Amino acid sequence: MAQQSSANPTSLTNLGAANFGTDNRALYLDLFSGEMIKGFEYNAIARDLVMKRTLKNGKSLQFIYTGRMNAEYHTRGNSILGNSEGAPPVNEKTITVDDLLISSAFVYELDETLAHYDLRSEISKKIGYALAQKYDRLIFRALTRGARQASPVQGSTANSMEEPGGTQIRVGATTNASDAYDAGNLVNAFYDAAAALDEKGVSSDGRVAVLNPRQYYALIQDVGSNGLVNRDVQGSALQSGQGIIEIAGIKIFKSMNIPFFSQYGTKYGTGSATNPGKTDPGNTGDFVSEGVEDARNSVTGIHNEYGQASNFANSCGLIFQKEGAACVEAIGPQVQVTSGDVSVVYQGDVILGRLAMGADYLNPAACVELFAGTATKPAAF
Repeated sequence: MAQQSSANPTSLTNLGAANFGTDNRALYLDLFSGEMIKGFEYNAIARDLVMKRTLKNGKSLQFIYTGRMNAEYHTRGNSILGNSEGAPPVNEKTITVDDLLISSAFVYELDETLAHYDLRSEISKKIGYALAQKYDRLIFRALTRGARQASPVQGSTANSMEEPGGTQIRVGATTNASDAYDAGNLVNAFYDAAAALDEKGVSSDGRVAVLNPRQYYALIQDVGSNGLVNRDVQGSALQSGQGIIEIAGIKIFKSMNIPFFSQYGTKYGTGSATNPGKTDPGNTGDFVSEGVEDARNSVTGIHNEYGQASNFANSCGLIFQKEGAACVEAIGPQVQVTSGDVSVVYQGDVILGRLAMGADYLNPAACVELFAGTATKPAAF
């Protein structure tokens, strides 16, 4: 019987290779798994934590402040013509809608035809994230500004009662910004803030705090003796990072959108009075290195005051009650898509997300700013 000769494997035609190439899988299809890498997703939380009003047929919304009045004893025979200070002191706060905020993308029809996944839903979602991020950042900056203000209601006579203003609480007692990450310092600051809010007559209903993720997790890791975690859910909640219920009646949230030492959410580098000294873990992208942009009312499109990076050089957290700030919406977050002749001419559609809002502090007494690295309270702006 004749012996069958074996074929040389290197001389065989590989059906997966392109034009006799060396990659034996070049022509095989990359199947879509049904999942998309969503990128850096973060929770938009500020909208539901402050007062929100809808504006129609106007450019701004007026909020009225009324101060408190004294009670006094009546002298027999005297006419009652109002208290000695007259009417209660009154002032106003006007919040203006900033220009239209948009985020958009063009979807080419041929790309949609060739793609094996839904382009539009993913683009719409990312547009929503962009608007939500801006929304949160402006509101948190307005709350920080409010914590540095005196009350808009000031007594005009010796008998008038001056209303309380905002509060600034130092985290730690050194000139190191790293105090902002110390769990013990944070807990003490929370109790100081709660006491200050009580002393200023701020309702305990709706008090919340927003910290950056590393501060939040520093508290989570220190729950062994401070009782911050609900004992019924300690095991699972502690591991999921959602275990902290409240400190001093203040519910805690975490966000990458709070102003934190002139950046958003975190700051890497060598420790100093304005840098907490955390090592960059690498490959962090632009999101975590993005500094607080200039959003003063002199910037085109902005009609409220949100400050600039230097205003937040030592800021490291917020505690506030719902009345601390207000958001005015003329156009709520929505998505629009072109169609008809526009789609024919350009052979594709523009997906547009839009929003028209403005935010500012409302009741300074309900705003508390946490700061670290300096004994001097950050100045008002």
